[in-house]
Amino acid sequence: MEDDNKTTYKHKDYYKVLEVEYDASDEKIRLNYRKLALKWHPDKHKCNDAATTKFQEINEAYSVLSDPDKRLDYDLNGNYEINNYTLPEYLARFKGMILTCNGLGMSQDSVWGLEEGY
Repeated sequence: MEDDNKTTYKHKDYYKVLEVEYDASDEKIRLNYRKLALKWHPDKHKCNDAATTKFQEINEAYSVLSDPDKRLDYDLNGNYEINNYTLPEYLARFKGMILTCNGLGMSQDSVWGLEEGY
């Protein structure tokens, strides 16, 4: 029986779309969103379908990463096309799971980062 509450995400890496690190702060995500939205806004690229598509991807990525619940769900259930990552990208993307699985002191409250003071 499948969980009806799970969201299915398109095969896009929203962090790459917004050009931020996987552990980026909410502020960094917001700033990069604004920068990219201004750069790719359809009004600046009239009659350019590629720019409109890029703008829509940026909005989609921001709608997920700016919402804490959606972001956590995406991080846990989102894009896992491992073959598309370089080793540093893979380690950055999955460090939370790697650290948790190896028991390296991550708390339940901090899914993807180490607690302060460690």
